Amino acid sequence: MNINKKPLTESDFRTGNNPCYTSAPNIAALNVFADNGDSHLLPYAQFLSSRRTSNPALEQEPDAPPEKMLIRFAEAEVSVLGSCLAAVESNLQQYELKSVESAPRRFAGLLKTHIAAVTITYTKEDV
Repeated sequence: MNINKKPLTESDFRTGNNPCYTSAPNIAALNVFADNGDSHLLPYAQFLSSRRTSNPALEQEPDAPPEKMLIRFAEAEVSVLGSCLAAVESNLQQYELKSVESAPRRFAGLLKTHIAAVTITYTKEDV
């Protein structure tokens, strides 16, 4: 399922909103926009854990995103690479993280929290 969203522009980032992630109260599921163009809706009822660490790829690639966050659900694992991911983690902790998606690196300087890559791996049968 390729949604073919329109590409992000600099004006999308100048509004003060962060298109890399959204939050809202009373969210039942996390919408993950993977880098391959697919959208996945993962229910918070199946949330297991998350872990935010430094990105191990930094040892081989100095330009790699500095942080890695792994979000585990009963049937899937979401890997998020970026910088200043504490805001994403805080919204996740409160079940208020509505969506995550990557933004091109050229916009990293405009954002406090930048998500460079989002991948999803299903641990059970693919949906």
